[in-house]
Amino acid sequence: MAKQTAGRDNLGEFAPQFAELNDDVLFGEVWSRESELSPHDRSMITCASLMTQGAPQLEAHLKMAKQNGVTKTEMVELITHLAFYTGWPKAWSAFTLAKEIFNED
Repeated sequence: MAKQTAGRDNLGEFAPQFAELNDDVLFGEVWSRESELSPHDRSMITCASLMTQGAPQLEAHLKMAKQNGVTKTEMVELITHLAFYTGWPKAWSAFTLAKEIFNED
């Protein structure tokens, strides 16, 4: 996985400690623990969590999921499954993003 700099790029001057935790701990230490959980599986879990919250970060993580080998079929199944647990409107929103991202190419 490429070194994450989004924290420093977006919040480095305003909230340097948060930016450091985002880039170095979350995306550096936690996401790099590939022997415990693959990037593919971390992406599936993260997208599921963000979808249930209706979080705007879902778009960025859908892109990351695709880079981490999550297939269109897997993402469609994840969103369909969660629609019944998290709500139909959140599923529609997630499908709109996933359709754009997974149909690129």
